[in-house]
Amino acid sequence: MFSHLFLDIDAGTINWSRAQFALTAIYHWLFVPLTLGLAIVMGIIETKFYLSRDVFWRDAAKFWQKLFGINFAMGVATGIILEFEFGTNWSNYSWFVGDIFGAPLAIEGIVAFFMESTFVAVMYFGWKKVSPGFHLASTWLTGLGATISAWWILVANAWMQYPVGCEFNPDTMRNEMVSFLEVALSPFAISKFCHTVTSAWIIGAVFCVGVCCWYLLKKRETKLALESMKIGAAVGLAASLLAAATGHKSGMDVAEVQPMKLAAMEALYNGGTDVGLTAIALVNPFSQPDYQNDAEAPLKIEMPYGLSLMATNDPHGYVPGINDLLNGFTRPDGTVEPSADEKIAMGKKAIAALAAYRNAKKTGDDQTASSALQELKDNMQYFGYGYIRDKSELVPYIPINFWAFRIMVGAGCLFILFFAVVLSGCNGFPRKLWANRSITSLPAWHYWMAIALIPVAYIASESGWLVAEFGRQPWTIQDMLPTWAAVSDLHSSSVMITFFLFLILFTTMLAVEISILIKQIKKGPEYEKN
Repeated sequence: MFSHLFLDIDAGTINWSRAQFALTAIYHWLFVPLTLGLAIVMGIIETKFYLSRDVFWRDAAKFWQKLFGINFAMGVATGIILEFEFGTNWSNYSWFVGDIFGAPLAIEGIVAFFMESTFVAVMYFGWKKVSPGFHLASTWLTGLGATISAWWILVANAWMQYPVGCEFNPDTMRNEMVSFLEVALSPFAISKFCHTVTSAWIIGAVFCVGVCCWYLLKKRETKLALESMKIGAAVGLAASLLAAATGHKSGMDVAEVQPMKLAAMEALYNGGTDVGLTAIALVNPFSQPDYQNDAEAPLKIEMPYGLSLMATNDPHGYVPGINDLLNGFTRPDGTVEPSADEKIAMGKKAIAALAAYRNAKKTGDDQTASSALQELKDNMQYFGYGYIRDKSELVPYIPINFWAFRIMVGAGCLFILFFAVVLSGCNGFPRKLWANRSITSLPAWHYWMAIALIPVAYIASESGWLVAEFGRQPWTIQDMLPTWAAVSDLHSSSVMITFFLFLILFTTMLAVEISILIKQIKKGPEYEKN
């Protein structure tokens, strides 16, 4: 089956399946980070109510919980569709590694989602039915459930980036889990989770501050705006700093297990030691560079030693470039890394050995089967390379990775400054900077600038996912299963039709959510008597 079937699938099916999954994932991620971010904000606000028993904080908590609930419902709908696509459009992938990939998704559905759905009901309908302490716990547990849900989803995604805890069974033709703990507690998964969740907190914080600035612009709900802004800015500043720290750790992990992704992010064609981190360079966003002939991207401005430090924690560390990875190289410790052509050859040996093993088992030739099995084990590390037709396919699309990474990092730096200024302004520190004005009486453009940063936060977050997924290409599972070997054997027209149906559906859902959120924000909090 592996020797021919996967390569017969129509190229249009592959492209449309990738486009449909990307569409669903991008729309889903518009809802998820706001859920995770607002969970922190509303949890802190209700905690202040619990400690003070001031009804203002209760009403403020109800307001933010209402916005949380609108977004939460939309995220659930898109998430369910996303998981179904593994079975419809990526059945070869699901069949090949379903025993591993399915485990974290099952736990997410059974445990985390059940936890969310249980406590979210108490949070909304239990204000007068349960004790304040139990209600506060339900609010935090709702957010914790959403975070645990994100954990298991990110464990599954991290395994695709760095497959561990598994072993290929040539008799069943499946990868089977041999260590659940290795999968669940992979260092790559931990780094990915920490960086992704902290970046989601930034979106929740930017949204909170943006809504508060709209109220200040309209000169209404001033107390709610100022108090919520303090919390949002504090959460945002902490999250931005944490995202920077976890991003560094994530960069080190990528350098170790996905060096081609890092090289594409930096448009690093020829690596070495003492490599600088590119701040900006003239990388054409619309065409793949001629990395085999270009010494480096033109008009490059870089921070000396920055990339070596980011990748290895050593300013003099060795970082391979695209050509090094394609042509093979020797690390400073003497370790020789094979070239792409050598990996492809070993991958083809593994595929041939698998076919020989299967045939020998059918005919009862145990000696040949044993020899073929050993050949398979010796070359299994590069099994996926056997399906690579040309080594140029191993290079991700450099412009998307290069520019998306810079958008993400640049926005992250901007948010650190933004939250620091807002937080200090709420506490009255930079009076000279703002001409002795209070933050509640600034010119309108200050508030509009804060509101405009809401879409910037989403763009930065989506850019991070573009780097994660485009940088992994051509692999569905790193070094194990290329994209064209993972799709279902469908007619491209059927996938194309559902792509546009989902585009209409998700766009409608997004428009509905934005409309409802705007109406609720315009309506404002509902103040109740104690």
